[in-house]
Amino acid sequence: MNIKSYIADIIGFPSDGIIFRDISPLIGNYEALNYVLDSFEKYALSLDFDCIAAIDARGFIFGSPLANRLKVPFVPIRKSGKLPPPVKSIKYDLEYGNSRLECKDDVFNSTKKVILVDDLLATGGTVNAAIELVSNSGAIVVSVLLVAELLYLNGRNNLPNNIDINCLVSYEK
Repeated sequence: MNIKSYIADIIGFPSDGIIFRDISPLIGNYEALNYVLDSFEKYALSLDFDCIAAIDARGFIFGSPLANRLKVPFVPIRKSGKLPPPVKSIKYDLEYGNSRLECKDDVFNSTKKVILVDDLLATGGTVNAAIELVSNSGAIVVSVLLVAELLYLNGRNNLPNNIDINCLVSYEK
């Protein structure tokens, strides 16, 4: 299945010069969504892991049903202020400013090996912060599963060298 055909290019959103990769058509088509989940499931079954974690919010679309299919715990990694205390958090830089990701303080106590799921890798800042948050919580990220990667933004350069990345589609520009 050609997943790219289910990802819409929105020119000039959220600002001029940006091409927003909209996954709404993909998640709105049950065959395309199932193709992504099937692909992630097949890849995950080749790994040694304890749980699935996903990044707020679009990563949840893929991470939660994947965890359900694999019969493992699901851990939401949320934007700041979305979880009640106690939480662990990490601050990270964005292109214009900074942000914060959080998870429940004890969420990784019984898990040591995590698959991290998100929809898209752009500059790598958010995924790298999530990897650091998991690591600071005493677990390790064994793989990152992504629907799409914007190669022209070199996001992999901002991730740990040893991190396994499985991406279904990529964009040269």
